[in-house]
Amino acid sequence: MVQDKRLPVPERRKAGSGTTQDRDARDEEPGGPEAGGPEPGSEEAARLICLRLLTSGPRTRSQLATALRKRRVPDEVADSVLGRFAEVGLIDDAAFARAWVESRHHGRGLARKVLAAELRQRGVSDGEVRSAVGLLRPQDELATAQRLVARRVAASRGKPMPVRARQLMGMLARKGYPPGLAAQVVREALEQDQADGGSGTDLAWISEDGSGDEWS
Repeated sequence: MVQDKRLPVPERRKAGSGTTQDRDARDEEPGGPEAGGPEPGSEEAARLICLRLLTSGPRTRSQLATALRKRRVPDEVADSVLGRFAEVGLIDDAAFARAWVESRHHGRGLARKVLAAELRQRGVSDGEVRSAVGLLRPQDELATAQRLVARRVAASRGKPMPVRARQLMGMLARKGYPPGLAAQVVREALEQDQADGGSGTDLAWISEDGSGDEWS
């Protein structure tokens, strides 16, 4: 009877659902021959390391390569194992990037600028980063920015208008939204909030560079 040597497919978690550093730190190298495990630095050891990491969450090829390097797996062994994982679909940086963008944009409200930086930090190539963040249309970012601001406008009532504007624009900036879009969204939201309250102070001074006198 021929033994099935296909790689086991680990249970996969959604990309972007959380950080991986703490989980990586807990994944120990398989024991050596004395412990009944594979020889350290061997292909079997490398496969087990990668499978353990992938079971706890999706990883990019670069992340797995870094983990193998830390465990002193020779580069040629790592390349062979990672190539095999890519062939069978256990490593797919393009799919990882798309899932990351989908999860982090809708879950955290992050814009393309921050999403691109996060993917590059995880070793995703520039081409795949551009393809993934390109799935977010300008109108998608606008709608998300409007929702983010709408959730926080009420909590800012009672503060001076310059403070409200500055805090809301700062929140959008931290999430990667362009200054011009942030100024537009914040100005419109505060104008609507004023109208609902029966006032109508001119807020044209809210601009992307915050250079209006009202900011001082």
